[in-house]
Amino acid sequence: MSTDDKNRAIAAAILPLVGGAENISSVAHCMTRLRLGLRDRSLVQDEALKALPAVMGVVEDDTYQIVLGPGTVARVTPEIEALVAAAPQPTHSAEDLAAQGAALKAAQKAKNATPFKLFLRRIANIFVPLIPALIGCGIIAGLNGLLINLGWLPGVTPALAAMASGFMALIAVFVGYNTAKEFGGTAILGGAVAAIIVFPGVAKIDAFGQTLSPGQGGVLGALGAAILAVYVEKWCRRWVPESLDVLVTPTLTVLVSGLVTIFGLMFVAGEISQAIGDFANWLLANAGAGAGLVLGGLFLPLVMLGLHQALIPIHTTLIEQQGYTVLLPILAMAGAGQVGAAMAVYLKLPRNGSIRRTIKSALPAGFLGVGEPLIYGVSLPLGRPFVTACVGGAAGGAFIGFFNMLGDKVGSTAIGPSGWALFPLLDGNKGLGETIAIYAGGLIVGYLAGFMATYFWGFSKELLAEFNVDTEAEQPEVTVAKGGLTPEREPEPAKV
Repeated sequence: MSTDDKNRAIAAAILPLVGGAENISSVAHCMTRLRLGLRDRSLVQDEALKALPAVMGVVEDDTYQIVLGPGTVARVTPEIEALVAAAPQPTHSAEDLAAQGAALKAAQKAKNATPFKLFLRRIANIFVPLIPALIGCGIIAGLNGLLINLGWLPGVTPALAAMASGFMALIAVFVGYNTAKEFGGTAILGGAVAAIIVFPGVAKIDAFGQTLSPGQGGVLGALGAAILAVYVEKWCRRWVPESLDVLVTPTLTVLVSGLVTIFGLMFVAGEISQAIGDFANWLLANAGAGAGLVLGGLFLPLVMLGLHQALIPIHTTLIEQQGYTVLLPILAMAGAGQVGAAMAVYLKLPRNGSIRRTIKSALPAGFLGVGEPLIYGVSLPLGRPFVTACVGGAAGGAFIGFFNMLGDKVGSTAIGPSGWALFPLLDGNKGLGETIAIYAGGLIVGYLAGFMATYFWGFSKELLAEFNVDTEAEQPEVTVAKGGLTPEREPEPAKV
């Protein structure tokens, strides 16, 4: 079966288990998950969906999320979209639509989504589409640095530098574009206002007694500028006559937002961005081990609560300022603790073939930084192993933080990957070999601490007795006998 046929088959298997095409209101994906908007959640067959070989797990949030893993999800999503588009659109009576609307409203209310979490999801929606470019350019930057250090291909390295740096030089424009699109404005106007921030001509402008510099304010300035542009545009749409709208609205949007950006947001956002970078450097230089312990230990709970999305613009700001984010390698230790905990669970439950199979199939993805299958399929349902996995993450984070205190910064040139997949993106203030060695050491510490904590403290006697059982014991065959159903017994050995 070709790759296209395989992805089409996965999509065809998933679709009926989520209620069919008419039950899907939206289709999207992130790095590892297929995100479906559903009209009726009760139509989803969760257990059958989890049983599909391609499905690593499911997560229910504001959308129904099916974990397929990196690469696969990007190929299956278009196939799902094609099947949904090809399906006949159902007709609804007014009563059907009213009932559907009431059900959606009740479901949304039951989720109790807070405004803060909804805002964080919006911020994530702005930055997540940029991750593939960040990864690609980050790997090229790492390759270019290696070639420069080795003195190889001097005629090629300037071209690689241009490829690696071009996107980062204009990232503010892409952030502005996505921001305006996410907040309901005209995307290109958000990009146009954000482009002011990276325009070289701003170096001739003084604001707050200081000469501006191109890029000042970075992605945070672009975010603020585009949000302001959306509000200005919406105000214009309300008050400008339709006959003048096509001329006046875009002009006023760029003019008003541009002036505020130049004479206010660039300076303020620049100060905030600088403060974020200075604080991250100070924190790891002065309290690196403690900070790493807290960040590595709490990252999995932050992911469970959806609060990790607040870190995305911070990562991007650090990459824009310093060329890498020192926070991501520390946070990646949470995945190492999860892997170590899963290996301990595997050894502690020798009789439970079902859980052991899940761990064996999910560990390769776990080593590459895809933790959802292990989290939702193993540690979280068991309870205590999830906590001991966090202990492993804390230990690994403390290890890397300790070396930051010694002056050895370990950073990532992009966001998204974790685990072993982060090796090609590593960078720091020392040699690449030293940076790789420290990160690898952190992973080993995370694996060992997660394993030891789970093996010795991850199971109570009751939990072990409940789960260390043969879940696949053969049931006695049932045959029809006179008078009803009776189990068929093996013949007893002859007595001697």
